[in-house]
Amino acid sequence: MFKVEAKDLSFAYPDEPDRNVLEDVNLQVGEGEFVCLLGQSGCGKSTFLRLLAGLGKPTQGQLLVDEKPIEGTSLERSVVFQDYGMFPWMTAGENILLAMEQKYPKEPRAALRERALHMLTEVGLDPAVFNKLPKELSGGMKQRCAIARSFAINPPILLMDEPFGALDAVTRARLQDMVLDLWSHEETKKTVFFVTHDVEEALLLATRIVVFGQSPSHIIFNKVIPPTVKHDRDHMYRSEEIIQLRTELVEYINRDVQLHTKE
Repeated sequence: MFKVEAKDLSFAYPDEPDRNVLEDVNLQVGEGEFVCLLGQSGCGKSTFLRLLAGLGKPTQGQLLVDEKPIEGTSLERSVVFQDYGMFPWMTAGENILLAMEQKYPKEPRAALRERALHMLTEVGLDPAVFNKLPKELSGGMKQRCAIARSFAINPPILLMDEPFGALDAVTRARLQDMVLDLWSHEETKKTVFFVTHDVEEALLLATRIVVFGQSPSHIIFNKVIPPTVKHDRDHMYRSEEIIQLRTELVEYINRDVQLHTKE
């Protein structure tokens, strides 16, 4: 059984019903995979993620989780956005607790608070951050809080839409390693969909890489990275398998760009 499955999925916005953003997308993803979605700007990666989040419905075809159609949003599918998604009038801790109270309404608040503090330390933040407002935090700290919130509610599916795109290179690298470490050490791994423009980021994080072509977009590349390929920053620059995969990826993306340039 596949955790997530797209069957002949197409999507067009209501104000442009004759212009598909996504067209005939077919994808099967198993439980616990870390899927990186690559492609040019405007190719529909984030649109596909929004459909997974339940923030829209396919125009045609199906999008299934555990063989059931997605019907609206759910705390079983948590989203980490590039803009952090934190309410500015609430402290970092209150932002995390709000989501946890929705997921675990019968749990004592003290127990939820303890777990929220634990997750803040898990993402490398001082517990004092719990009482700070988002405006008092750096971009990297706010993104750590957003990731802590998603892991705190423990969803089986985690959706990440270019979560590190606005961060500096050093902070970005640290958060990449942190997310990979959190995910890889879970007893039951989450199924992750991670949107990125960065081939290097995809090669570091993914167990499967999916490339969307230009609009109207369909999948032009879909490859599982074997478990024998180590996921660490040093190995990826020495591994012949990774070097070959990087070349293959760039060729697919460039070929798609050239094809649409000629049209």
